[in-house]
Formats: sequence, structure tokens, C-alpha cells
Amino acid sequence: MKAKLLLISSSQVSGRGYMDHCLPEIISLLGPELKNVLFIPYAKKDRDAYAGKITDRFRKAGLTVSSIHRVEKPVQAIEQAEAVFIGGGNTFLLLAELYRHELLDPIRVRVQEGMPYFGSSAGSNVAGLSIKTTNDMPIIYPPSFEALGLVSFTINPHYTDPLPEGAQAGETREQRIREFHEWNDNAVVALREKAMLLIEKGTARVKGEDGAMVFRKDSQAEKFFPGDRMDFLLNSP
Repeated sequence: MKAKLLLISSSQVSGRGYMDHCLPEIISLLGPELKNVLFIPYAKKDRDAYAGKITDRFRKAGLTVSSIHRVEKPVQAIEQAEAVFIGGGNTFLLLAELYRHELLDPIRVRVQEGMPYFGSSAGSNVAGLSIKTTNDMPIIYPPSFEALGLVSFTINPHYTDPLPEGAQAGETREQRIREFHEWNDNAVVALREKAMLLIEKGTARVKGEDGAMVFRKDSQAEKFFPGDRMDFLLNSP
């Protein structure tokens, strides 16, 4: 399995600078040779501002960023990219734009060839089978909810645990995921705010400063902590 993926729950966490908590893992994913990153800012409307923010932050880490919204041939940019980063924002908008620019298949092919892919929030959500477990509002309707399918499960970023009994009157995130499983069979990996999922060399491991939950249909939720292996996700639905 050649895929090298880093699926980040959030680019901004409390008490830390922008992407400070995940940049070491990004650098590790890329290795010493790769220094050029193709950024996909489609999850936000002001793409110039978004690309500028990412470019400035990555420059401090020794990385060069080019943004796909500034190129004439996006598919060719994917075919020539050393690594791809898809940032967060609105998942529905992001997926609609990926469809509009016909980028889903080219990204899949490159990842299968071993191109590093990392995403944050919406960029992690679209790496899964679908965006049905996004937390975002459907501000725009994509042609389909089916996403990149780089992994055989779906991602729920920014996962929050239920509040103590009596402190939460409304539905919990876990209840929403259980509703997903009333109509869908695949596993859901729920990443807490400071968590990441690293997939490389045929393994899956929780990274970051917080853990993850795995929800499977008709099963008890499973809790995982930083450093835990979740290789079973790569071999079963």
C-alpha cells in the first residue's frame, strides 16, 4: 500500500499558533526531499487570502506552496504535484469544486502512486468514502456526496464527547453518527480537535495530542489514544 495520508481534525487548536500542533507531522509525512506543496483552497470563497495564509505559514517551515486556484490547468497541476494539501472550510463547497474541476480521479490516482496527501477538517472529510459525516451546513449542493475514497471509511472531524449527564439537553455527536449508521454501513473515524490519523506503509496510527473514536454499525464505540494503531481500518469496512 503506497498511500501516505495525514488526516488532521483541525488546523487551529486552543492555545497554539496556526497549524503549530500538526506541522511536525506534516514535515515527517513529506520527508526530507519534498519541499513543494500544491494547496487546494476550494473550501473557502476568498481563495487568495486563504492561499496567502497557508503560504506564509508553510514558508516558516521551509515549504513552498502553490495554490491550484491560480493555475490554468488544475488536473495537470495534480498530475505534476509532489504533495497535495486540502484545507478546511465548508465541506459541501469543497466537494462541489472538486467535482467542477474534475479532480477526484486525478487525486486518487496520484495518491495510489504514493503522492503524500494531507488534509485538515473538510480536507480530511473528503478523503473518506463520502462527506455524510461532515459537521458543515449544506451551503451548496455538490453533484454527489461521494468523495475521494482514499480510505474505506468516513471521517468526522472536530469530534466532541457528550457533556456530563444533565449538562446537555440536545443531541450528541455520537447520536448523529448513530443516525448515519441507520442508513450506511461503513466505519466512522471521529477525530478529536487535536487528533490526526496517519496512514503510511500499510499502517494507520493516531497522532497528535488527543485521541479518536471509531464507530461501527451495531457495535460499541471504540476509543483510541495517540500512538495507538488502527490497522484494522485498512482491511475491513
